[in-house]
Amino acid sequence: MSQTTARHRNGDRTALAFLVLAALVLISAAAFAFSITMGASNASVIDVVASMVRDGADSALSNRDRIVIFDIRLPRAILGFLIGGGLAVSGAVMQGLFRNPLADPGLIGVSAGSSLGAVAMIVLGGGVLAPVVHIFGIFSLPIAAFIGGLVTTLLLYKVATRHGQTSIATLLLAGIALGSLALAATGILIYMADDRQLRDLTFWSMGSLAGSTWSKVMGAGPIIILSLLPLPFMARGLNALTLGEAAAFHMGVAVQRLKNIAIISVAAAVGASVAVSGGIGFVGIVVPHILRMIIGPDHRFLLPASALLGGSLLIVADVVARTIVSPAELPIGILTAGVGGPFFLWMLLRQRSRLSL
Repeated sequence: MSQTTARHRNGDRTALAFLVLAALVLISAAAFAFSITMGASNASVIDVVASMVRDGADSALSNRDRIVIFDIRLPRAILGFLIGGGLAVSGAVMQGLFRNPLADPGLIGVSAGSSLGAVAMIVLGGGVLAPVVHIFGIFSLPIAAFIGGLVTTLLLYKVATRHGQTSIATLLLAGIALGSLALAATGILIYMADDRQLRDLTFWSMGSLAGSTWSKVMGAGPIIILSLLPLPFMARGLNALTLGEAAAFHMGVAVQRLKNIAIISVAAAVGASVAVSGGIGFVGIVVPHILRMIIGPDHRFLLPASALLGGSLLIVADVVARTIVSPAELPIGILTAGVGGPFFLWMLLRQRSRLSL
């Protein structure tokens, strides 16, 4: 008992981190079950699992329930978990990279660039970009959003990198500048939009998982997963960066390579997420901060915990969004902003108190 107390006082939260990770796995499973069974359908979790095992033979589910659960709710839950996990892990990485708990993936301009691509497709899809719509059909919007985020990231890299070295400070300032330019271009396109397009733009900008399909899961899912795969292997480097870039370099960390992989991974994850769900804010800043207060700043545990908690929270938020004003549906971005905004303000005041700002 005394050894445990001493370890806790010395800041060793390894045992607590493993316990939290185990709890988050159970919470994630519960969130999935909650998402696919909550709504007009009366199907239970047991009925759904039995239907999966039997592949429809002698299923307790009606044809209507099977369509609702397997064609609507299940892809929506999977996509929500991937997006929530991707945004949360991206936030944790950005906060480690910038050594600032207030950092957010939106700082590098990917979200603004993705939004610009989506808005351009909505407004110009019937005119200049009509050939793109003809070729890609319903995938035109997510493709345009992803390309917008990718172009913004490439421009950002071009501005912030000199002689093969990327300055974090320059990256941050360039991201803010490019994000502002993207928002200005978005404003011009919105000014050109008609009433129908304005309605589409408004709903898309608030964020939603309403249009989730297996096609979107197969389109965005692999990109999000592949972009996050290298991040756990960067945990040691991100931990070393908390001491500063010079100290991390002397500890054997390839700092520039770490920056390159982190920025590209975050850009891909956030770009793919925004492409299929629109703007969903505050997940990337709130989730890592909550976990950091509980299990500490060790990225070996912070990154997987962020993925689990971010995915679970977004699934639960989506269930609330589609049931709170039933039969209508509330955009999920409104919920995340309503909860995340006050939490971010509290974080800011807390940081100001600690840093005497």
